[in-house]
Amino acid sequence: MWEKESLLIEGTVVKYWVKHYPEPSKDYGIDGGRISKMELRVDDKVTLHYGRGWDMEPEDGASQLAYSFLLKKYN
Repeated sequence: MWEKESLLIEGTVVKYWVKHYPEPSKDYGIDGGRISKMELRVDDKVTLHYGRGWDMEPEDGASQLAYSFLLKKYN
């Protein structure tokens, strides 16, 4: 299932797309969890990309906080 939304974190809008499944996947999920794909954007710039493996990990503070929140919510 795909989720598309945005979060307001410390005055920064972080848009996200998350693909998650009902069951975890050791092979494709983040940390063996249910999220198989995730993308975060700040000001239309990709700040995190996970597509069954890490392409870009979060570096800025807002993206790191958004990632932590989404991991708890969907993984």
